[in-house]
Amino acid sequence: MSDFIFHTLDYFFLIFHSLFTLFNALGWAVKKWRKWNLICLLLTGGSWFILGIFFGMGYCPFTDWHWQVLRELGHRDLPYSYIQYLLDRVFSVEVGAGFADTTTVVVFFVALAVSIYLNIVDYYKNKNATT
Repeated sequence: MSDFIFHTLDYFFLIFHSLFTLFNALGWAVKKWRKWNLICLLLTGGSWFILGIFFGMGYCPFTDWHWQVLRELGHRDLPYSYIQYLLDRVFSVEVGAGFADTTTVVVFFVALAVSIYLNIVDYYKNKNATT
């Protein structure tokens, strides 16, 4: 494949993965998105903790595929954490792996708890509205 395709894939993953991450963190805030947010959070958790058994805890296929593209473009010494990479590349903020991982996990579990809670509230509101 040509460098053009790899650069295009790099930007695709940068945009898509960043938006997916943002949706995971904040998608619960829009009522119409809550079910999808919960599904995406559960898929993310499944990837991290189930696929993680086989590929390393915190495994994300989007990160894996993006790293393959970046390696084809000559990048080496990529961090394990996509968040660490994103902060450095987009915002020129260098953080340690421990900070990036801890922040990512905390944001994930807070978003998951809020999403579960709001989906349950929405379910009972809809159930009571129909009876």
